Amino acid sequence: MTAVPPAAESLDTGTPHPARVYDWFLGGTDHYTADAELGRQLVALDASTKYCAQHNRWFMQRATRHLAGAVGIRQFLDLGSGIPTEPNLHRIAQGIAPEARVVYVDNDPIVLAHAGPLMAGTAEGASTFLQADVREPDRILELASTVLDFDRPVALSLVALLHFVSDEDGAREIVDRLVDALAPGSHLVLSQMAGDWIPERTDRAVEMHKAGGVTLVPRSRARVERLFEHFDLLEPGLVWPPDWRPELGVGEVRDEGTPVPLYAGVGRKR
Repeated sequence: MTAVPPAAESLDTGTPHPARVYDWFLGGTDHYTADAELGRQLVALDASTKYCAQHNRWFMQRATRHLAGAVGIRQFLDLGSGIPTEPNLHRIAQGIAPEARVVYVDNDPIVLAHAGPLMAGTAEGASTFLQADVREPDRILELASTVLDFDRPVALSLVALLHFVSDEDGAREIVDRLVDALAPGSHLVLSQMAGDWIPERTDRAVEMHKAGGVTLVPRSRARVERLFEHFDLLEPGLVWPPDWRPELGVGEVRDEGTPVPLYAGVGRKR
């Protein structure tokens, strides 16, 4: 399975896309004017936004190190993968276990256009990109099954993804369908924007995203905990990203006075 460059007409450059706004936050170059404009508005609302985006990425990297290393997971399914930024998930997993198999999924054609580097994994393992929408879990599972064996444990990554999926679009049902397909011993890696931290600022961020045509759905701690219903949360539980096993970090920069209001956790399926 290989990535195919998208047709030019399939790129909507006038509407912000979460993957491209995230790229702007991380200092990347694969975004457009609309993405940068929404990014600047969000930074004007909260100057720590870029810092939060970086820590969200570092959380993913630490979780991958733990799962590929101490836990021994060899299969990874990363939904809403975003534009490649080194080191990406497969670099970390295959750096620990060259035989690791990684499937990335995103619905933005520009992510597919930049997926070439993702294909350059190890000879022993696999790294593949699928263009699909998270609201099509059955299609994702069908396509991913050509690379991953769902009878064996898989690490499912939903990092900074579900706050772009509304309840009306079936966010909980999507998670349930994906989780149902996972074997016991699989893991869920998840981060989600907190809806119960400075509500007035959060509401303003929702309105800014809405004006840009982007759905943003912050959720309370209790609602995020329910997403781990079939999992045992690993220590230290559901925390802000910088507090999830910081000893596993490499090259991270921390500002102890700056909160990162995302709930982050890793759970093991019973």
